[in-house]
Amino acid sequence: RSLSIVETLGSVNVLCSDKTGTLTQNKMHVEDAAIYDTTFNVPTLSEQLESAQPLVAENLRQLPTVSAICNAAAFEGSPSDSKRNIIGDATDSAILRFADNVVSSDTIRARWRHIHKIPFNSKTKFMLTISEAVPPTDESGPLPAPLASWDSFAPGDLLLCVKGAPDVLLSRCTHVLAPGGDRPLNLTYAARLRIVAIQEQWAAQGRRVLVLARRVIPRDLFPKDVDPYAEGFDEVIDGLNSELIIVGLVGLIDPLKPDIPDTVRICRGAGIRFFVVTGDHPATAVAIAGQAGIISNPAAVHHASDLLDQTTEKEKEREGLVVTPEPSDNAPPQSIVITGAELETLTKEQEDVLCAYQEIVFARTTPEQKLRIVRSMQARGGVVGVTGDGVNDAPALRAADCGIAMGSGSDVAREAADMVLLEDFSAIVVALEYGRLVYDNLKKTILYLLPAGSFSELMPIVLNVIIGVPQMLSNIQMILICVGTDVLPALSMCLEPPESGLLSRPPRNVRKERLANWRLLLQAYGFLGIIESLCAMSMSFWYLQRNGVPFSSLALKFGNYPAALTDDLLYEAQSVYFFTLVVMQWGNLLSTRTRKSSIFQQPPTWGVNRAVIPAAICALLIGIFFSYVPVFHHIFQTSKIPAIHFFIPMAFALALIVLDETRKLTVRTYPRGFVAWLAW
Repeated sequence: RSLSIVETLGSVNVLCSDKTGTLTQNKMHVEDAAIYDTTFNVPTLSEQLESAQPLVAENLRQLPTVSAICNAAAFEGSPSDSKRNIIGDATDSAILRFADNVVSSDTIRARWRHIHKIPFNSKTKFMLTISEAVPPTDESGPLPAPLASWDSFAPGDLLLCVKGAPDVLLSRCTHVLAPGGDRPLNLTYAARLRIVAIQEQWAAQGRRVLVLARRVIPRDLFPKDVDPYAEGFDEVIDGLNSELIIVGLVGLIDPLKPDIPDTVRICRGAGIRFFVVTGDHPATAVAIAGQAGIISNPAAVHHASDLLDQTTEKEKEREGLVVTPEPSDNAPPQSIVITGAELETLTKEQEDVLCAYQEIVFARTTPEQKLRIVRSMQARGGVVGVTGDGVNDAPALRAADCGIAMGSGSDVAREAADMVLLEDFSAIVVALEYGRLVYDNLKKTILYLLPAGSFSELMPIVLNVIIGVPQMLSNIQMILICVGTDVLPALSMCLEPPESGLLSRPPRNVRKERLANWRLLLQAYGFLGIIESLCAMSMSFWYLQRNGVPFSSLALKFGNYPAALTDDLLYEAQSVYFFTLVVMQWGNLLSTRTRKSSIFQQPPTWGVNRAVIPAAICALLIGIFFSYVPVFHHIFQTSKIPAIHFFIPMAFALALIVLDETRKLTVRTYPRGFVAWLAW
């Protein structure tokens, strides 16, 4: 959404990614269902329901029925259409499809009318509906499902249904429905452990686990004097959201996008720490992170308690009580999973230890906690990129150095982001590469401009002041170089493709590394600038000597030059200096195109960068235009020069390329050597 953010993305060293819809396809389906400690897949549940005894069937029907009632999704089209679409988010759509495969969701929904609904949000992590029964046409008709024979449901009573995270809702439940029981069982500690065991088993397989529960609310418990649309009504409902009966669990699968493992591998190879920040259960998040390659070893993941242990060890080490061994270079990167609630309890020292981990999964996080994570990483020197697609990701997207929204995400996320990926998540690799390329090409452009446009223009003035020789480049010719001959070649640098290995470098340190650092200035002035200045100066003084004005008659004269040095001869010598620089800039251009790669690895051909050769030719033509058109001779103090002074600088340019190719070969051969350390 802004060009400047592309360069920021190239320096990102921490990437915090949402899970659902970003790493995964956001195309969910219910894989498993459980009623108490009995698990089913969808076809098995349908078969059991058809062949079960009436009481068992009544209990089995509870789960799909509550799934249909407590649901914000809706079918579109005729009920007779078996492939009709569902309008709603991925979770509700998957659960509604599951319910409709087991029972008729349209029939169920027709018997209940919602009088209040609390949508799912990332803070409460549940959805709640309160419904009243729609009387059947036949007054003697049966009670509408999910009411059972053991329910005490009087006319006017209400049905509360809730669906959400087990770790949030289990504490509100007092009973659990068993498939073959004639009444719900008390939710004892042992029964709770059985349910949690199923949840942990499914979560470890990467499933999103939701519990569904219900409660019949007698009409006399429901306050009549409270306006359902008043602000305090949700507090009344929250008080009733207790003493629930668990009707079952569902396990949903959201497949990983096929390009995610390669994308994560490339990002980590580029020196970027890749974190998961999600609202899902920790085990689910770790399983998905393991599949994506974000967690190297899901079986050896640290937890919040390990932070306390490491903090204690560091305190003892400072006091001299223990000596912590140095970690091995070959040791696997440490991984940790931490929930939003645990994050809130960390001290500053523990947070420092946490931020040092290479692989982190943040689970059960709220939008405020996602924002805190971003700011914590930034405070410790991180350049943070955040990817997400939901409304709850918007604060973190806005606060990040580079917020990246998915093109299929919400309008709020796209508005808060700096960049929108219109294609798959793998497009972020292209964005990272070109973010670094922008910075690289800017350095190349600066390096190209400095030798002729700065150093070699300064040297004639310095020599004129120090040793009294004539100024061998006129002020007008200096301007012609800056605004004429150097412009198009410098612009052609912007079109250079990425060099090989661009994404194998670590991200640059934005606090220390500068666009024109001392290494670049050394290359521009100490290598290219000196060579170009010496060659141009030698050519101009050689031209004067061939025309009867030796260097000895000019040195230390400070304006008292021999009569043989006429204005026309000086203009010709200055033009020799000018064209020597223009032609030698060809060598500078072809050398500076790459930082380490050889010109043979990235040749200036039409298919690589079609602008380089035409730009170099145009630079020479601009110089010829202002030097060979007679009307400009007096205005710009230019002159024609002999043809030899075009071809000798070409040899100098070729020598410059050979010297720089030798330097690059040395850098590639000895990447830890002195020359590589000096390389820009």
